[in-house]
Amino acid sequence: MFEPVIAPSGTLLGLLQRGRGDGTLHALTAPRDEALAALNHCVLRDPRHDWQVENRSLYYARLHLDLHGELDEIEAHLFDVEDVLDTEESRTGLALAVLGHLASYGRRDALALLRRYAASGSNWAWALDELALRDDDAGLRALAAPVLARFATDPEGEAELAVAVRDAFEPRPWRLWADDPRESIATRVRAAHEAGSFDRWQRQMSPAGPRPGWSVQAVFAWAQQGMDRGAALHVPAARCLMAVAGPEDRAEIVAAAVDGSDAARCTALRYLADSGDPDVLDLVEAAVTTGSPAVVEAAVDAFERMRSAAAVRRARDWARRPDPLGAAAGRVLACRGGAEDEDLVLAALREAVRGEGPDAPTLWTLVDGTGRLGIACAAPVLRHIYRETASSHLRGRTARALAATDPSFPAGFAVECLWDCEETTREIGARHAETGDTRVVERLRRLAADPAEEAEVQTAVRSRIGPDTSAG
Repeated sequence: MFEPVIAPSGTLLGLLQRGRGDGTLHALTAPRDEALAALNHCVLRDPRHDWQVENRSLYYARLHLDLHGELDEIEAHLFDVEDVLDTEESRTGLALAVLGHLASYGRRDALALLRRYAASGSNWAWALDELALRDDDAGLRALAAPVLARFATDPEGEAELAVAVRDAFEPRPWRLWADDPRESIATRVRAAHEAGSFDRWQRQMSPAGPRPGWSVQAVFAWAQQGMDRGAALHVPAARCLMAVAGPEDRAEIVAAAVDGSDAARCTALRYLADSGDPDVLDLVEAAVTTGSPAVVEAAVDAFERMRSAAAVRRARDWARRPDPLGAAAGRVLACRGGAEDEDLVLAALREAVRGEGPDAPTLWTLVDGTGRLGIACAAPVLRHIYRETASSHLRGRTARALAATDPSFPAGFAVECLWDCEETTREIGARHAETGDTRVVERLRRLAADPAEEAEVQTAVRSRIGPDTSAG
């Protein structure tokens, strides 16, 4: 999947791509054709940086309902010739998920489109999962024949069918088809169930990797073999060292951390950090100075995992370093520092935004730490991150930090949080938004009555509206 191009945050398209609550509010006051064009752009060209964890489908489905949108463009996208040429889930997954939510809101045209795509589309498994949650038994039974027809009846096709059954996210259709009155369908699906279960059992009984009887050098060699073929195995290798290494092996492991192969250094540093070795901080500093990029990354990761007071004290010494270790030190202080570390954490936050922008990975930890420490003067930087980041998860964490640091949050960003694409952000809005705003009261009522809303959000809503204002 290509990296999405995100429009400026001040535009309607940019707001909708980010999943911000203001996107919905602006779309509802914009000309309908313009709003629908921006909405369809988002649904058909997934704007998420991480489509597997960020939420947009319910957000877009709700706006689609509010705008009384048609499904013509989604249908054209699903059944375009590109569906045969580009079978990546990311091309159609968001559109299918939006259709699933529309179907749950009673849109029969969305349900019909999902059925049609499940029967003939490339990403049929996703469509089937959506239908498994929303369709009736008769609708699912009608799909048994076209879905099974995708798999040849030779051994290779039956093996592919077994994998599809085994890996299905929603098992309901397959269980239904296993009891289908048509013997040809039920027999194939039951056989696929049995084959998939046997395959899973075989994999569980044949684990790969090191054994506790290995020597320290054998573990290092296994880690190096992984690195040679492009697989980073130093983390599981360090766990294996926990099982095989004794006090008599410490000198050998320390030596590997100093001048071993890259895989051995990575493994040794991780092991020494996790075991709380008294010399590991010096070894981490040396590794960052002399190691390859892989060793530097492993050393920094090992340091960030440490929970000791010594690690926090060293982080204060390292926080002003202009290198990866300095950045890691800022994150350590954000997680485990005290009130005396506020200036260092704030400096790290500002430097990250200035140097890497509002989507820098390091911001997740720094934003959390800013909220944990209640650094009030960080509010302007946090507001900038909230507005500009393309990550809806980072925006949610920023909203939580603003709730702890910014007195203007309840009357400001907390209001738009009620329309955000992430349920955790809507929950923050429900807990903090000023109810003096009539939009807030109406939105709380709507969330309380919406069966698609998450339980945590509705719990927060119920804590804000009394019996006299409840949607009932």
